Amino acid sequence: MSLLLPQLLKKNARRTPEHIAVIQNERCVCYSELYSNICAVTSFLNNRGFESGSRVAILLDNSPEYIATYYGILSAGCVAVGLNTATKSRDLINWIRHSEAVCLIADAKHTELGSIIESLDNELLYVFTEDDEETRKYDNVTTWQEVTGISHNNKLICKASEENLAAIIYTSGTTGNPKGVMLSHGNLADNNSSIVEYLKLRQTDKVMNVLPFYYSYGNSVLHTHLAVGATIILENSLLYPKKILEVIQKEKATGFSGVPSTFSLLLSRTKLNEYDLSSLRYMTQAGGAMAPSSIRRVIETLPDLDFYVMYGQTEATARLSYLPPMELERKMGSVGRAIPGVSLEIRDEGGKKVPPGKQGQICATGSNIMMGYWKDDKTTESVIKDGWLMTGDLAVYDDDGYIYINGRSSEMIKSGANRISPKEIEEVISELEGIEEVAAVGVPDDLLGQIIKVVIVTSPGVSLKKMQIQSYCRENLAIYKIPKIVEFVTELPKTASGKIKRYLLAEAV
Repeated sequence: MSLLLPQLLKKNARRTPEHIAVIQNERCVCYSELYSNICAVTSFLNNRGFESGSRVAILLDNSPEYIATYYGILSAGCVAVGLNTATKSRDLINWIRHSEAVCLIADAKHTELGSIIESLDNELLYVFTEDDEETRKYDNVTTWQEVTGISHNNKLICKASEENLAAIIYTSGTTGNPKGVMLSHGNLADNNSSIVEYLKLRQTDKVMNVLPFYYSYGNSVLHTHLAVGATIILENSLLYPKKILEVIQKEKATGFSGVPSTFSLLLSRTKLNEYDLSSLRYMTQAGGAMAPSSIRRVIETLPDLDFYVMYGQTEATARLSYLPPMELERKMGSVGRAIPGVSLEIRDEGGKKVPPGKQGQICATGSNIMMGYWKDDKTTESVIKDGWLMTGDLAVYDDDGYIYINGRSSEMIKSGANRISPKEIEEVISELEGIEEVAAVGVPDDLLGQIIKVVIVTSPGVSLKKMQIQSYCRENLAIYKIPKIVEFVTELPKTASGKIKRYLLAEAV
C-alpha cells in the first residue's frame, strides 16, 4: 500500500522544507510553509468538531490556498468536494446540497458567492480567503487569516485510512441527477503511485500546470508532483498562450500537461521555436483525442522531450492507460496500454473479451476504480460490475495489445477540458417559453475537440432567434456550456421507441 497523499507531503516537507512547492506569478511557497498551512486547516476542521467523512466544499481557483485546503481536509479525515469555479450558482448550489457539505472554503470575490449564500442561508460554515467589510456582513464566516493563525504543533496526524472516502468529484451538474464520483484515499494513492512510476517523476521536476484542480486530470498533476517533492508552476489562464511559454522558459520548467485544445492554442497562436524550451523533459496529453498532425508538430519542434498520450476517466481516479513515448510514431492514434496496477479488457455487449481488431467497450479494474457515485447505488451498479468499470468508450486493440478508441457510447460532450452533460443545457433552454423540444450534441471542432450544438423545436406560432437562446444560456450556464450552433427544426429525428437519434443531429452541421 502506498503512503496516503497527506503522508507523502509531510515526508517531503520534513526532507526538503525549503524546496519550492508552488510558484504562482511572483509568489513562491516552500514545502515547510505549505505544510504549516495544511496543519492549520486540519486543526481548524478538528476544532470545529467536524466528524470523519464530513464533506467540505472548495470554491477556489488553483492557488497555494487551494492546495493547503485540499490536503488539510484529507488529513482531518473529511471529504474534499472541489467545485468548478467557472460554472453558475445553480450548479454550485446543487452540488453543495447534494454532497451535504458542512463547510464551504471559497474566494470571497467569486461572482456567484452572493447567490450561494442567499440560497443556502445559514446551512454552512464559510471560510473566505479575503477579509473585508463585504465578507464580514455574512454570518458563520471565518477568514483564511484566522485559519492559518490557529496555533498548532506542525505535526500532521492523518486521521484517514485507505478505505475511507477522500474526495467527491462532480462530473455533471444536472439538478435532477448530479453524478458525484467517490474516490477513496486508496484510490488516490495507488493511481498517484502508478502515474509517478511511468512518468519517472522526481524532486527536480517543475511542471507548468494550466489545468484546474477540480478536474481529475488537474488533480492528478497536483498530487503526483507533490508526492515526489517537485515544484508546481500555476497559471490559471490560457488567454495569453505566449505568457505560458515565457514562464516555462523563465522558470526552466521540465513538464507540461494539457488537453487537445491546450496544445491547439499553443500551436495556432504562438511559435514554439521562438522560445527556449530545452528544459522540458516531458509533456502529457489526455482529455480526448489529439490530432496526430498536432502531436507531430509538437515533437518535431521539441524532439528531445517525451510526449505521453494518456487515457482515463474520473471514475478511475484519473488514469487508465498511456502510450510510451518510444512507441508514439509506431502506434500513432493509440492511447497505449494499461498503466501499472490496472487491467483493461475490450468486451462485447455480452461481456466477453473480443479478439484484436473487433470493436467493444473498454472495461477496467484496479485499485484506482471509484467507490461509486455519491448517493446513487443504481447508477453505480450499472457501471461497476464484478469489480470492473464499464467505461462507455468503444475501442479496438491491435495484435500488440495497444488500444485505439473509436468513439464514446455515452452522450457526454467533451469541449476543451470540460465534460458537459447535454441534459444540463437542455434543461435550461427548456425553461424558455415556446420551447417544445430541444437536444444538445457535440460536433467536431479542431480547436476544442467538440463544440455544443442545440437543435430546437418551438411551439406553433413561436419565433425565437439564436441570440435569444445564447443570451439565456449565458445568464444561467458557464461560458463553456453556451451552444455555438443553434438550429431550429420542425421535428427531431427519433427511434420507434421515441429516443432522439443524436448521432444524426451531430452529423448535420
